[in-house]
Amino acid sequence: MKDLFVKRFEYYKSLGDKTFDQLTDEQMFWQYNEESNSIAVIVKHIAGNMLSRWTNFLTEDGEKSWRNRDGEFVNTFTTKEQVLDFWEKGWKCFFDALEKINDDNMYSTTYIRGEAHPVIDAVLRQLAHYPYHIGQMVYIAKMIKNEDWNTLSIARNRSQEFNTEMKTKFLSSEQDTNSSPVCFQNSPEVRDEYKQ
Repeated sequence: MKDLFVKRFEYYKSLGDKTFDQLTDEQMFWQYNEESNSIAVIVKHIAGNMLSRWTNFLTEDGEKSWRNRDGEFVNTFTTKEQVLDFWEKGWKCFFDALEKINDDNMYSTTYIRGEAHPVIDAVLRQLAHYPYHIGQMVYIAKMIKNEDWNTLSIARNRSQEFNTEMKTKFLSSEQDTNSSPVCFQNSPEVRDEYKQ
């Protein structure tokens, strides 16, 4: 199960990485209006959440006393490099924590703001939370780049072609693989999970 989680989160991280690759320093800080978050601010929130939730997650509450969640929505970065460094720091903390999950502790209790959760539920919360914000970043980047945006999923008006390619690829494969067009992962673990 842990390996499945890691693969899914690696996929969503890659969407962020591929988004950043298309943006200039200035574009990382663009806001639609005063009430909107820039990509830099969203990164600050995601990584801040990761550092708080996953540092010593088996022994400490996920809402650390040193976290300033409100401050995560105020930009303090000045360069794209600073944003990306914090992004990587958050993901490293999170992936390191995922590596500590095993059959013995997956259903043990962890706490977030004093509320008890099985470890697996704490992970599932983030499987909804992080992609939600990564989707925001992708949407902002698409607005900024407009016709210069390089799609991260199936290209517009190319669904049928993609479906044909996938069927051809996986029908000819002797290995039982996951052909999910959403995640683009070749993961037998996923396929086995949903075979019922």
